Amino acid sequence: MIDASTPPEPLAGARDLFALDPAYTHFNHGSFGAVPRAVAAARRAVQAEHDANPTRFINTVLLDRVDAVRGPLAEFCGADPDRSALVPNATAGTALALAAVGLGADDEIVVTDHGYNAVVLALGEQRRRHGVRVVTAPVELGASDDEAVEAVLSRVGPRTRLVIVDQISSATAQLHPVAAIAARLRELGIPLLVDAAHAPGMLDRPAAGVDADFWVGNMHKWAFAPGGTAVLQIAEQWRDRMVPLVVSHGQPDGFPACVEQQGTLDHSIWLAAPAGLDLFDRYGADAVRDHNVRLAAYGQHVVGQALGLDPAELADPGPGVSMRVLPVPAHVAAGHAAGSRLRARISDELRAEVNVTSWRDRLFVRLSAQIYNDAAEYDRLAETLPALLR
Repeated sequence: MIDASTPPEPLAGARDLFALDPAYTHFNHGSFGAVPRAVAAARRAVQAEHDANPTRFINTVLLDRVDAVRGPLAEFCGADPDRSALVPNATAGTALALAAVGLGADDEIVVTDHGYNAVVLALGEQRRRHGVRVVTAPVELGASDDEAVEAVLSRVGPRTRLVIVDQISSATAQLHPVAAIAARLRELGIPLLVDAAHAPGMLDRPAAGVDADFWVGNMHKWAFAPGGTAVLQIAEQWRDRMVPLVVSHGQPDGFPACVEQQGTLDHSIWLAAPAGLDLFDRYGADAVRDHNVRLAAYGQHVVGQALGLDPAELADPGPGVSMRVLPVPAHVAAGHAAGSRLRARISDELRAEVNVTSWRDRLFVRLSAQIYNDAAEYDRLAETLPALLR
């Protein structure tokens, strides 16, 4: 059990590794990450090499370089490099999985009510274009693993063709038992897509032991990669069914080349990504994760106290999660548009970047913790946020 009242010691020199604007405090690492200076420099070096001789770079060295970085990025996630591809983000990986499954009229997709908005919209398109039915499994905040598994499995039926579950949900920062869900679905022969957008870097080797048909995790959120870097792992039986969203020169080579090779993509993003893993070596991966988990718990505790929230309202998202949510007072209007307005007010008036999420007709302030944060920043938010919400 974490002592949420006591923050961790700061990691020496961590704040100076980032070019973040000091006029703001940055509590929203979970949305877009933050690129360390060294990673940005590594990317600029790749771009300079490309620009010096684009023909040679693309025709001679690019494919070998992508092959070389795919391995360590997949292994960092606990994924099998031979069954993995690099993709721009978890949303793109979801689109590839939907194309591979090939859903039709009256086929059903089971999701939880913690799903990411872009995925919800993508499923809306599946419903509109192909007549697919979306079945939602409600999972309570703070549900036990057994309760979450049963909530999902209870919605599976004879028309279920795919299940999608977040490993760590964006709206609620809740950890879901995807390994246990995958095992149950494997017995039924039903494919599972794990949306692991927040997992790489936050959790230790999050794909390991998860026997899902599709697993996709962003490297640019918690693993310090440039934006646009994610790892998609597929089960072997899907290899010949992977359909690239844009057919290009890699099509005859099959997976992963067919989804990675686009001649005019800015591959410097992927080629610089391994430089982000150096920060885990510098401080120790366990130390980075422990710092972030403890600081997120402290932030939720101190801001929650200032807002007068009952401790029972402060959900523990599960072990290893370095994001926490705080419910906004019920009198504040809910919904995505209202959440965007509130987030903008907090940014403009408090000079604090947070995420405001909407779940079950209630807004939540979501606080992230990263190695560039310290306890004093959450203390200042605790002093200023209550007045704004009133």
